[in-house]
Amino acid sequence: MTAPTGTTFQPTAASQPADGATQPKDGWSAALYGKAASFVYSSAFTSPVMNLLAPQAGERILDLGCGTGELTATLARAVGPEGYILGVDASANMVDKARDVVAASRAEATDAPMALADFLVADAQMLQLSTEQLGTFDAVFSNATLHWCSRDPLGALQSAARALRPGGRFAVEMGGMGNCIGVRAAIHAALRRRGRDPAAVDPWFFPSVEEYSTLLARAGFTIREIILVPRVTPLPEGLAGWLQMFAKHSFMGDLDDAEAEEIIAEVTEAMAMDCRDREGRWSMMYVRLRFLAAKEE
Repeated sequence: MTAPTGTTFQPTAASQPADGATQPKDGWSAALYGKAASFVYSSAFTSPVMNLLAPQAGERILDLGCGTGELTATLARAVGPEGYILGVDASANMVDKARDVVAASRAEATDAPMALADFLVADAQMLQLSTEQLGTFDAVFSNATLHWCSRDPLGALQSAARALRPGGRFAVEMGGMGNCIGVRAAIHAALRRRGRDPAAVDPWFFPSVEEYSTLLARAGFTIREIILVPRVTPLPEGLAGWLQMFAKHSFMGDLDDAEAEEIIAEVTEAMAMDCRDREGRWSMMYVRLRFLAAKEE
């Protein structure tokens, strides 16, 4: 689906507060993400969900949790100049980087024009699109994002459903049951030893196939395929770098830097037996929930 002639759809605002009143502190660093988590958008790991999406020329696609924009640029190339991409992320830091990444990709793609790409800072769990945009997207794509929607996972799915046209597809890869096994337990144990409640600060929802299937049905989706996929994931900056990126601002957000670093060192030492080989290379067991669903007609 393309926009009517002479019409460009725009986000309702540059930013939407995550709680409806004030924007929370942005704990994400785009620079650190590129160093410690480049595997998130590597083609080796994202090609399965991208193939599941199968973007077509001229389509309108919502990239829900666009991060630093590498996959947003891939989508913009895939749908071409007649298509449209809207990248959404809760982190303003990530969205700023995504704009730069897509602009650089556009400048390099002189022989293959890319789609218009807009960006919006917003919480996927309560995404508010303009009236003109509601129900107009051919597809919603999300990679490594929906497991962060632990406060209201159904709300995130309802956001996707509102964006899609009837029959529109929803292609997702996210953390599933068993993701970060061992590491998550070690973080919880370290916090409990300090008299803190880890459940109160744990940002993740790693669902089973059964519980996410139930949520998808409640949001008005028909599941075409859904599976849990175990994947050993290399950690280029070691486990400490991974924890700095993905756990410090959430599990340890209310701690001073010294105590947070103490916990990171403690968890890293505890997981060395399982996550580091004899040559010093770090990796972690990821388990990904991957699915394709369609909005009910």
